[in-house]
Amino acid sequence: MKRRKMTLGRGLLYLFAIVCAVLWLAPVVWMILASLKPQNSAVTILSNLVKGPFTFENYVEAAESEIWLWMKNSLILGVLSTLGAVAVDSMAAYALSYLRYPGKKAVFWFIMVGMMIPVEAEIIPLYQEMVEFGLMNSYASIVLPALAGPFGVFILKQFYDGIPRELAEAARMDGAGYFRIFANIFVPLSKSSIFALGIFLFIGSWNNFLWPFMTLTSSNKMTVPVGLPMFNSLMGSDMVMPMAAAFLSSIPTIIVFLFFQKHIIKGITMTGIKG
Repeated sequence: MKRRKMTLGRGLLYLFAIVCAVLWLAPVVWMILASLKPQNSAVTILSNLVKGPFTFENYVEAAESEIWLWMKNSLILGVLSTLGAVAVDSMAAYALSYLRYPGKKAVFWFIMVGMMIPVEAEIIPLYQEMVEFGLMNSYASIVLPALAGPFGVFILKQFYDGIPRELAEAARMDGAGYFRIFANIFVPLSKSSIFALGIFLFIGSWNNFLWPFMTLTSSNKMTVPVGLPMFNSLMGSDMVMPMAAAFLSSIPTIIVFLFFQKHIIKGITMTGIKG
């Protein structure tokens, strides 16, 4: 009886997962089919969407625009922001988890308060700060604010708290300093969590719109989320070309997720267990 109940529950779980997958894939399939239709086609009608003719000319025309330049900018900013944020977050989490100093708990909760503040509330003071330092319309205006990430500190601290202190104490007895303990013990043991955090940070940077929209004013420095609306406005009411451009711009994040999803799942699972 128990086995039948588990089988039924597992079947319902699989059914729920399939329904969720279909709901997620439906807009993606619609975007791909619409991008393959001739320009000015009626892609909002399902019967017109699934039948021919189909063409790749939209991708050729979209590739001739500035989309590749925007993708390169997004890639550069995503890599720089991710590497910088992972480095800062991992060291901050190490200091909050292992080191002993007065007011450590107060510092931790002060950082956690940053997770409760909406991004919109930080826009105006952050914008004024970039203006004062003369960093507007530069890569630095995107990378520097991304280095302070309370979410990454929280995730890595949860994992660091589960690392046996005996390992660090044994290294201390052998003469290892704090940085060597961090580099040789904490970082190797938390590779999965760091990898998962890096993927989330990269995808978040790639999809970020509001802040780059406010700081990047030159077309040759725009990122994909900022450049695509400008590209779409040139197409008028036609939805075919924007769909081709949107699909091209989504390829890097799809590749990152498909190739590294195991690392994401492993990192999240291990963080949850250790925390």
